[in-house]
Amino acid sequence: MSLTAARARTGEMAALLRELVEIESPSTSPAGVAALAERLARELLALGLRPELRAVRGAGPILRARSGSGAGVMLLGHLDTVWPLGTLAARPVRIEGERLFGPGAYDMKAGLVVVLHALRLLRDAGGMPELSVFFTPLEETGGLPYRAVMEDEMRGARAVLDFEPAWPGGAVKTSRKGAGGYVLTARGKAAHAGADLAKGANAILEIARQAERLTALNDTASGSSVNVGVIRGGTRPNVVPDHAELEIDVRYRTLAEGRRLDTSVRALTPSVPGVTLEIQGGLNCPPLERGPHVVSVFEKARAAARELGLDLQEIATGGASEASFAAALGVPTLDGLGADGDGAHAEHEHVLIPSLPERAALAAGLIPKL
Repeated sequence: MSLTAARARTGEMAALLRELVEIESPSTSPAGVAALAERLARELLALGLRPELRAVRGAGPILRARSGSGAGVMLLGHLDTVWPLGTLAARPVRIEGERLFGPGAYDMKAGLVVVLHALRLLRDAGGMPELSVFFTPLEETGGLPYRAVMEDEMRGARAVLDFEPAWPGGAVKTSRKGAGGYVLTARGKAAHAGADLAKGANAILEIARQAERLTALNDTASGSSVNVGVIRGGTRPNVVPDHAELEIDVRYRTLAEGRRLDTSVRALTPSVPGVTLEIQGGLNCPPLERGPHVVSVFEKARAAARELGLDLQEIATGGASEASFAAALGVPTLDGLGADGDGAHAEHEHVLIPSLPERAALAAGLIPKL
């Protein structure tokens, strides 16, 4: 696949990225996500694919498109961003040198641009292979209501390529941590803190003790983390609190380690007399484990990069993505094929414009190898 041909379209790719960033599409705005999906659907239709918008309750739609039977490589991405409506007015798109700044540009509207232009390169080179495109509306929120539909699509694919942003510097992601979330609620007994302290059962004290127990589950050697990120409780300083809760984030590198953490969280028991505990939540995203099914795709991607005169590296990261669901199913998977840049979920979020044609050419060279 010609890198020269791809680079000739750099300006066009940057213009499309600006346009997509200017369609605000936070996870919480079904209308914004739908507007972005409809814009991309027109591009896919012009490329000869068959796009469809599949409704998702309480969210924007899934955008799915197929070439041929679609039973080839699955090109995965997400339409939503973390930035609320109105962010663009405060931080409009701007270009400084080779950097395009804008909310959602790096994570991951540049990846959507890469997909479209990789498909254009394939079409112009002599024909579109059988493949499917699958863009989702709630990747940034977890608790995916379309998980079963997505996994069905993954099972039918020869390989899944996710166009989440590259690691800063351009590395693709061959390992990701899994993620889980819990809410631990303590229910005690209210009492007057001055007159009847002994009659109360302090839910905040219980939650404080449980926070220490949860923190003790951290294991830096295995890469597991348990973070108590939010605590709520109490009404007034002179009332023994009868209710308190904490929110917990867990991360893990293997399914076995995730199950160990889940068992440990669910095994927590109260230590304050008169207090009971309730645990809600669980593991919600599997890890992307660097098994042979991941390494095989990475090696093909490295070969495709070498043919373009590029050096492709790999990295492990702690963040979760929908590619992990494919890897957990045993489907050959590679993540981080989107554009290079930096600042995901941060105000300095930006894309390196020269990486757009490079990643499009890389994807166009990789897809036929799969």
